[in-house]
Amino acid sequence: MAEDDFDLDALKAAAARATPRPDPEVRAEHLRLAQEEFDIRQESGADSRHTITGPQRGLWIGVRNMINRLTGKGAMAMTTALVACGFLVLTPTGRDIWQPGPRMSDPAPGTATNAPEPAASLAGAPEPEAATMADTAEAAPPPPAVVADSGLARTIPEMAAPLPLDFSSAPGQALAGSGAVVGGAFAPDTFHLPREPSRDVFANADENPLQVTAENPVSTFSIDVDTASWSIVRQSLNRGMLPPPDAVRVEEMINYFPYSYPAPEGDAAFRPSVTVMPTPWNADTQLVEIGIQGHLPAIADRPPLNLVFLIDTSGSMYSPDKLPLLRAAFRLMLPELRPEDQIAIVTYAGSAGIALEPTPASDHAAISRALDGLEASGSTAGHAGLQQAYDLARQMSDEGEASRVILATDGDFNVGMSGVEEMEDYISDQRDSGISLSVLGFGRGNLNDRLMQTLAQNGNGTASYIDTMSEAQKVLVDQLTGTLFTIASDVKIQVEWNPATVAEYRLIGYETRALNREDFNNDHVDAGDLGAGHTVTAIYEITPVGSPAVLVDPLRYGSDSVVETASDELGFLRLRWKAPGEGDSALLETPILPDAADIRQEDARFAAAIAGFGQLLRGSDWVGDWSWDDAIALAADARGQDEYGYRNEAVSLMRIAAALAAGQ
Repeated sequence: MAEDDFDLDALKAAAARATPRPDPEVRAEHLRLAQEEFDIRQESGADSRHTITGPQRGLWIGVRNMINRLTGKGAMAMTTALVACGFLVLTPTGRDIWQPGPRMSDPAPGTATNAPEPAASLAGAPEPEAATMADTAEAAPPPPAVVADSGLARTIPEMAAPLPLDFSSAPGQALAGSGAVVGGAFAPDTFHLPREPSRDVFANADENPLQVTAENPVSTFSIDVDTASWSIVRQSLNRGMLPPPDAVRVEEMINYFPYSYPAPEGDAAFRPSVTVMPTPWNADTQLVEIGIQGHLPAIADRPPLNLVFLIDTSGSMYSPDKLPLLRAAFRLMLPELRPEDQIAIVTYAGSAGIALEPTPASDHAAISRALDGLEASGSTAGHAGLQQAYDLARQMSDEGEASRVILATDGDFNVGMSGVEEMEDYISDQRDSGISLSVLGFGRGNLNDRLMQTLAQNGNGTASYIDTMSEAQKVLVDQLTGTLFTIASDVKIQVEWNPATVAEYRLIGYETRALNREDFNNDHVDAGDLGAGHTVTAIYEITPVGSPAVLVDPLRYGSDSVVETASDELGFLRLRWKAPGEGDSALLETPILPDAADIRQEDARFAAAIAGFGQLLRGSDWVGDWSWDDAIALAADARGQDEYGYRNEAVSLMRIAAALAAGQ
């Protein structure tokens, strides 16, 4: 054998001599210690749920701690074996032994690889004895192992540390829920490494069916000013995935955007507007768009505000798009509040607690310190947190002041009262005391959107989903007055369609907001609330009498005759609502005429484009052959004045959805 030849058999023999025989008792002790470490770090005492660390970080810490607890002989055996494997796998000489010849997969000189780093390079690993390294002393050390993260390299030891975040950028900077940390700053619009399957739960129902006007001429529903669905759709698309169909609530997508409806006159709470236009996806039907513009009072006229931030600090909130984003979002709100406003912070994780006693909103330093002190760990005692938040809000309230609890969570309540019906009853009882509840959702993978919708609807509040700092700016700064101050409660819409002019109709969206016909006049039935300056849009697709688009044949037997009327009205619109704090409702009525055009045409056409987009995302049959490109063209042409860029963003998201759908 030549002097430079490598003797594999000799290396194997040397490794065998240096490796002690396994000791069953030592092995059992190591397994016990590893299980204890796993239980501590994975919070096994709580209900099964997401842990506070990603799999890459937890695995590395587990390996490191296992090595730290090895005995001297065990450490010597493990490090010897790992170094030998590393020599065979990572070095050119070692690879040539078991796989001779050139390979195209060999990295260029100086290129990092994805191979595991030898255990001896880990911080805290025991130093191997010199004798065990004798046969490999001249082997060149392998380059540091890296893990790809959307093209951004991070060494494995860096992943063992908590992800640092820097929110010192401009308030409007987007903070994607799937970002990466680079040089201590959060990089938006990037992707997380794959994690366990999602446990997101969404609130939705099947699409509203087609109604025959002669059989069922009346449609009744509660208004909806929530916008969570649009943000969830946006986050899914920005991650390169079409959203789950159940996450698509078309009315929330439409109502995400501001529209220039005519303002109410005098002291009126709101003003309705109606526009009739051709249906983009069916030339033989029409769209009837109903818009409501809420009154926006002067900021100086608003009462003092008492806010209780109820913050989920359970283990599932340990993620850059959850608790860190939450802290930054709440800081945006502080400059918008007045010195006479008060803020308190209640947290829940395992048990509820007060993180900040009632504090003037002008004391930004104290509020920021309390936010900075929040950490994610433990299980989710949501009910206990709600109770303590409401109790604290009642203590803060004086006559003439407005009080609201703002729940910030990923939506999981797994300790205490957790049933949706139980939560609904509890929140319904609390709203009668005059304390409202709004919900801000954060993060994905554990999102209980259904519970968040239930809490907000029964708490006389709104449900929003915060996926970026731009969305936090929209909800907590630009629309703060509408988010926190109600100008009309239990707002209901009822439309009676004229069978002489309308053969069939269907309401687009609002599936989870449907009411019975008799609920409209029942003031004990809860409905949605309208915030200051908010707008509400509802769209019906109607089929005129005599149109070839009529789908239902008339009955041979029974009363299916058209009512004789001299009116050419399409229908009759009724609105019912209560002034804040009042028990009796008011009523507004107006006819729907075939040439109605109260809504600016650009607004009407853009809303129609979003309605079509939402139906495409749901896989609806009602849009027929209307395509993604048709939706994009209509939205792009109807963008109009886009002060905040929301409509331009919508067009970009449509293009992403079209590309993703084409790739399926």
